[in-house]
Amino acid sequence: MNEVIIMVIGLFLLSIISGMLGLGVAFAAIPFLGLFLPDLVNQVQPLSLLLNGVTALFAVFGFAKSGYVDWKKAIYLTIVATLAAPVGAWLVHYVPQIYVWFLYFGAVFFLAYRLFKPVKHTEGQQENFKLALILAIPISVLAGFMGVGPGFILMPTLILVGFEPKKAAGITAFAVIAPSFSSLIPHLATAQWDLILMIPLLIAGAIGSFAGARITSLFMPSGRMKQMFAVMILIVTFYKIFTLIA
Repeated sequence: MNEVIIMVIGLFLLSIISGMLGLGVAFAAIPFLGLFLPDLVNQVQPLSLLLNGVTALFAVFGFAKSGYVDWKKAIYLTIVATLAAPVGAWLVHYVPQIYVWFLYFGAVFFLAYRLFKPVKHTEGQQENFKLALILAIPISVLAGFMGVGPGFILMPTLILVGFEPKKAAGITAFAVIAPSFSSLIPHLATAQWDLILMIPLLIAGAIGSFAGARITSLFMPSGRMKQMFAVMILIVTFYKIFTLIA
């Protein structure tokens, strides 16, 4: 099968699952695209950031149709994350790529732990949004450094500070759109674009993320979807570790 077709199909499936959580696809796309593209900083990260912004945007459409987007809080988070994310994207140009991968692997295992660990949410539980805003600053810097949107840590963080999972997913989807594009700015001068690959990936990501958001909004329990996402990113990440040491 043609390599581009494999990448489009894989990205489509990852976008469905990431759309279910409102994360944007970059956190799963980084190791997946890394299987096919050799340059992390100049190929994988710029493409992943672009895909992250587009998939998060279409996930917002899916969650908004069911009323799961708190627009006011999402806008505040967007402002904080957008200002902080480019700092990490700038730093990555001065750090060897192998250290970026180590940071990525550490973050993905933390994410998997948080996604698997049950989080109790009781009716009337207080949402600590001020704490979420404070935590969004280091989260966004870290995300920009790794070339992903901040949603992969922001979404579990919102749940931990009291947000209902589907509402957390809707807010996260909106909040990661602008930071994804702002993190892309430091990469523009050195990014290597392949339009033949980029355009079908963007289309597949948009359709998949919207479908994923609608599935979660209408049918799927949040806990089960979180565990499925954790399993998929761990599988792809372990394979990437194997390719790095092989």
